[in-house]
Amino acid sequence: MLTRILCAALLAACAPVQAQTASTGSGPAYPVKPIRIVVPFAPGGGADITARILGQKMTEQWGQQVVVDNRAGASGNIGNELVARAAPDGYTLLMASSALAINPSVFRSVPYNAVKDFAPITQPVLLPNILVVHPSLPVKTVKDLIALAKSRPGQLSYASAGAGTGTHLAAEMFKIMAGVDMVHVPYKGGGALIGDLVGGQVALTFATLPSVMPYVKAGRLRAVAMTTTRRWPGLADVPTIAESGFPGFEISTWLGLLAPAGTPKEVVGKLHDEVVRILKLPDVRERIQGLGMEAVCDTPDQFAQYLRSEIAKYAKIVKQSGARVD
Repeated sequence: MLTRILCAALLAACAPVQAQTASTGSGPAYPVKPIRIVVPFAPGGGADITARILGQKMTEQWGQQVVVDNRAGASGNIGNELVARAAPDGYTLLMASSALAINPSVFRSVPYNAVKDFAPITQPVLLPNILVVHPSLPVKTVKDLIALAKSRPGQLSYASAGAGTGTHLAAEMFKIMAGVDMVHVPYKGGGALIGDLVGGQVALTFATLPSVMPYVKAGRLRAVAMTTTRRWPGLADVPTIAESGFPGFEISTWLGLLAPAGTPKEVVGKLHDEVVRILKLPDVRERIQGLGMEAVCDTPDQFAQYLRSEIAKYAKIVKQSGARVD
């Protein structure tokens, strides 16, 4: 009887401690079940690859399965809405892209608020965009492209991954700043346009670096300029558009890990710290760089500020260019 009383007393004493652990995140309260990372795009792209790299390492570290759930469609809106409406408990996450900041401007309406409905965790990686042309085009510099475009107004065609995508808006931003007229040829995804670009059916594109790097190295596409604020280490001889006469030009495709709004700060913090830990691992860093991506790992507050600035930037580009999906 005494033993039972002592055990009951010990259990009662432990109960507040367990509750405190769950609320503070100081113990093993999270995760206690599988985690789902929703990727609002088809398998094989940068968001999918990054989510799977992180998911595998999280599974190994935490002993809970982290699964990737691809919910492609509507330029990411389907997957974005799914996570925005999910329980804010840290078990449903979103691996978003720049589309999260673009869609509120290019769609007449979206079924979520890109700022209010999400809790930013971190921006794991950045995918630089690069201006590439078919080798037959007599263009080696940004100055060459502008001169050619002005000599053939409305004749040069540029490919994008689709209306309202980052590759589309990068070109529209370039058109506005350079004062040139080029014809937009939208494709259904970044991979779809590469074949026609390599084949010479379209003249140029502002692609993500990972999608065209093999063709640049093989000489099947010519790199003209980076759209980032600084040169890419693997292509040190390729200047940026900003340093080619257009200061302030900067567009990159970023990936961001977010949770539903209302997710406890302790859970957000634990997820942030784990992603940072993973991206500092030598094998992960080497793979990320090999894919043409760059680790970022900003804080939740920094990512939140960056997201708001990206929404404002793309809203301005869309307003100036008139680019819309519907």
